[in-house]
Amino acid sequence: MTQHLTILHRDEHLVAVHKPAGLLVHRSKLAGGASEFLLQRLRDQLGQRVYPAHRLDRPTSGVMVFALEPSTATRLGDAFAERRVAKRYLAVVRGIGPERERLDYALREEDGSRPKAEMPAQEAITEIRRLDSVELPIQVDRYPTSRYSLMEVLPMTGRRHQIRRHLSRRGYPIIGDAKHGKGNHNRFFAEHLGCPRLLLAAVGMDFEHPVSGHRLALSCALDTPMTALFQHLGWAGHLPVDSARYLDAPRPVAT
Repeated sequence: MTQHLTILHRDEHLVAVHKPAGLLVHRSKLAGGASEFLLQRLRDQLGQRVYPAHRLDRPTSGVMVFALEPSTATRLGDAFAERRVAKRYLAVVRGIGPERERLDYALREEDGSRPKAEMPAQEAITEIRRLDSVELPIQVDRYPTSRYSLMEVLPMTGRRHQIRRHLSRRGYPIIGDAKHGKGNHNRFFAEHLGCPRLLLAAVGMDFEHPVSGHRLALSCALDTPMTALFQHLGWAGHLPVDSARYLDAPRPVAT
């Protein structure tokens, strides 16, 4: 039986949900043999059509917003395109990341339609901050111990795989990233720490409601494997919770 999606916020114009890791948002050429998609699951759960306002990579979990009518979808899409949406992610990376840094490496598009060398480099900006770190007395690579960090990630632009590519280029690949990470660390987390997935989660978002105009702030809890990992590594104090609130109005959020 298909498990119901967690609804973070719902009103007559939009709905925000927790997208599970590994679930594609909708059918695409990247779908392969996938038979289940977030858009269809949400449509069936709500009993009405929904319109995605942005994208979230298949292996990434966390908050995602859908409009409930085309006009709202257009307004939300414009807000994302014009960088009027603040997004917050948590990532578990290899190594002791910097306390705070702004990454501004330009990125070429990765859409598979043309060789990357033919794609123009586009501005890409990501702000990162180390929230915590741990050193495990286990040899995973060539060193006798293994160090990992919990990073807060704030993407200022929305290039494809931007967070994964920026952190890898800076030298702190996300655990579970098969393309940009390192296999032995990915296997260690999968086999010994119960996390066989990309450890990147979209945990927060705030934006101007496209109809009311009030600033809506959303927070999304981590899934079970990431929550257990944070508790095991001593990072429980950084666990987000599900919530929705208006930042500029005292009224309660409709659910």
